[in-house]
Amino acid sequence: MTMDTHLARAILSIRQMILRGSLKPGQRVAEAALAEALSMSRTPVRQALPQLAQEGLLVESGGRGYVVRTFTRGDILDAVDVRGLLEGFAARRIAERGASPGFLAALRQCLVDGDRIFHKGHLLESDEAAYGEMNNRFHSLILAEAGSAVISGAITRNNSLPFAAAAAVAFDATDLDAMFTALHFAHQQHHAVHEALEAGQAARVESLMREHVNTVKKSINMQEGRVVAEAPARLLRIAT
Repeated sequence: MTMDTHLARAILSIRQMILRGSLKPGQRVAEAALAEALSMSRTPVRQALPQLAQEGLLVESGGRGYVVRTFTRGDILDAVDVRGLLEGFAARRIAERGASPGFLAALRQCLVDGDRIFHKGHLLESDEAAYGEMNNRFHSLILAEAGSAVISGAITRNNSLPFAAAAAVAFDATDLDAMFTALHFAHQQHHAVHEALEAGQAARVESLMREHVNTVKKSINMQEGRVVAEAPARLLRIAT
């Protein structure tokens, strides 16, 4: 297992612990304890913490490490709405001026990679990192193609809020069937976004991008223990 793989596992595992309430709001995150709990060395854990802070899940604590951030359900909903608006604007801008062949080819590769995850008809826990990487790449490509420092800067600032970033994916290992249904639907939306961009349908792709991130909002409103799209409903346990 490479260091990058160890790091990815550390990020995903700690994110899950926060989402599921094993690490509670305001709790100090101890490298040694986490490394022991995850059965890995302290190095990938140490590297994971600043990345999780960038996602808004952790905050620095006076130069003495990190604590789990306290946030509200309203914070999450607002951040998701803002991402939808910004990404919708970015996608519309691309469609209006015409998407480049290289960009469309890169998006198609994301679709291929995602289709490979779902082709077997079920999810494995090991699919979490692959889906998260593909999803983040898909959204990052759109921002890069839009070519706007203003949009990219606004997205970066918004991504510092919990669950706003496209990369913030966590599987519910207790119900992978529900995860399959939800994430497969989200990936079909990726296909629709690609088609609209390729066809230059500016208004349609803007609407699709807004609807795509709304899947996260729907997950927040689901009942406890059910999962849809890019975040488990259990996040309510720590978000209120």
